Amino acid sequence: MDFEDIDTIAVLGAGNMGHGITEVAALAGYDVRMRDIKDEFVQDGYDNIEWSLNKLAEKDQLSQDEADAALDRVTPLVDVEEAVSDADVVIEAVPEKMEIKKDVYTEVEEYAPEEAVFATNTSSLSITELSEVTERPEQFCGMHFFNPPVRMQLVEVISGAHSSDETLEAIEALAEDFEKTPVRVRKDSPGFIVNRILVPLMNEAAWLVHTDEATVAEVDSTTKFDMGLPMGSFELSDQVGNDVGLHVLEYMHEVLGEPYAPCPLLEEKVENEELGKKTGKGFYDYENGGVDIPTDAGREDIEHRLVAVMANEVGKLVENDVAPVADIDQAVKLGGGFPDGPAKMADKTGLETLVETLEETHEETGAERYAVSDGLREAAEAGGFYGDEDEGAAEFDNVTVEYPGDMVGHIELDRPHRMNTVSPELMDDLADAVDLLEDDDEVRAILLTGAGDKAFSAGADVQSMASNATPLSAIDLSRKGQETFGKLEECSMPVVAGIDGYALGGGMELATCADLRVASERSELGQPEHNLGLLPGWGGTQRLARIVGEGRAKEIIFTAERYDAAELAEYGFINEVVDNDSLHERALELAKDMAAGPPVAQKLTKRAMLAGRDDIDAGLEVEAQAFGHLIGTDDVMEGINAFMGDGEPNFEGK
Repeated sequence: MDFEDIDTIAVLGAGNMGHGITEVAALAGYDVRMRDIKDEFVQDGYDNIEWSLNKLAEKDQLSQDEADAALDRVTPLVDVEEAVSDADVVIEAVPEKMEIKKDVYTEVEEYAPEEAVFATNTSSLSITELSEVTERPEQFCGMHFFNPPVRMQLVEVISGAHSSDETLEAIEALAEDFEKTPVRVRKDSPGFIVNRILVPLMNEAAWLVHTDEATVAEVDSTTKFDMGLPMGSFELSDQVGNDVGLHVLEYMHEVLGEPYAPCPLLEEKVENEELGKKTGKGFYDYENGGVDIPTDAGREDIEHRLVAVMANEVGKLVENDVAPVADIDQAVKLGGGFPDGPAKMADKTGLETLVETLEETHEETGAERYAVSDGLREAAEAGGFYGDEDEGAAEFDNVTVEYPGDMVGHIELDRPHRMNTVSPELMDDLADAVDLLEDDDEVRAILLTGAGDKAFSAGADVQSMASNATPLSAIDLSRKGQETFGKLEECSMPVVAGIDGYALGGGMELATCADLRVASERSELGQPEHNLGLLPGWGGTQRLARIVGEGRAKEIIFTAERYDAAELAEYGFINEVVDNDSLHERALELAKDMAAGPPVAQKLTKRAMLAGRDDIDAGLEVEAQAFGHLIGTDDVMEGINAFMGDGEPNFEGK
């Protein structure tokens, strides 16, 4: 089956994952047959899709017509034959039980077309074992979505022992057409990539508490605030369901052996039906306060232990050729919401430190889960998982620098898994990227955008900044942001911000430092800091008023409301609003137009305007001096000659 031949998709299961996958496929333009074993199950799934699509329309993420069209492409069914008889791809999303899935495939095999591809949404079970129930194991692979499928970007595409390259390539292309990011899992290994990292992390967190080495509060404070993960380990376990985590662990223990033995504390929670949020109680009591994680209870030894366990799993995945390091990091960032991938986190901590942590703990406890993997040892000897990669390619972790041509340097905020939120590390990369382009004589304008289509930047990475914050450290952070963003304002060339999606808080403050701003219709902007009891601390109280006026700036900041792009165009903040699909093209076009201008004049114009903000006399003097300097340049003569000859000037900055 080639991707081009895929028109109709059958989704087996109408639960949370099933109806979510169905919605994603329908939004991508496919006809979808959603099947479950009872009419009420199918109807519930269909109702959930309708509700979700209407919500997306209400939020202007798609039109109501698009929502209605997507719903029209969904056919709810109970009859298996009717669901799969004309399907090009069958995506199975039934309960995570091997025997249930095998029974489903045995039945589906009878009715599905011979050329149809089977893809299972299992989160950990053997792709190979499931494929061998069918008569088409080469047309069988894993297609693991993350919950909720409509929002989560990652799809793990897993190769079974028999999966053909053609099948894997078709499913990867399908995932991309769903506007997801596929990551190839080269070998059928329990937990694949993301769960192979997250589940041992949650298990180790439980062991730390079970053996009285730490408290739940200390572990979750460490993971959420010191390590910057989106949730504390126990908070995550409760969210996923402690029974779900235990089930995956038990399977990994069965297949991979003793290092994956479930912690008795986790088993106890499941035995007591304390499964987490879905039962009202897990490691936290959701009927009596819920999650309460202190920001300052983290411990370095806990961090080293947890990062070491994750690094060990990365080592095992690499040595067994399940996935390369970069793919592992990408998958965990997209699927787990990590600020950095586990390999990158390990490299920052230092692999020698982590190996030592594992060796010491192994010696003290004798537990096999601390035995250092060959992959981790090899990485430590090489100087890190990323070793001595070409520094130019690995120079920035949080931004990407590209050169799209016509003297434009493009800086892209590259944390789409975190809505391009601004962390101290991103600030460092941004400052260095601006310096890099400033030093490049071939660059005359900067284009600034955010990766993905959901956010230019959703603001500060508050979570990563909250750990152990003090008034003095907060002052330093504010100054760091002011200075970093100010580099764009003060740099010698025009800066164009291409805003697509959210530009909130620090993201809007960053956009404020651009010279021109073009935004997509779906963009939402605002300064919501007052909702957090804060104020815009990266220049927003000063720079915004100079663009929209003091009255409008106070309105935006004091109300903490969100504004669409058209409203802020009326306020004078946005220079141009374009349709969603045209944003990048138009922003680049504008940057190229700026790059074609006279570079010396542009530099001196920015300098004069900045000088005059607080002192008009100083600004006028800078303006006069600049005018005198420019009158004798080659660029002026080039401009005059082009004007007189009705041609286009070619400015060289001389």
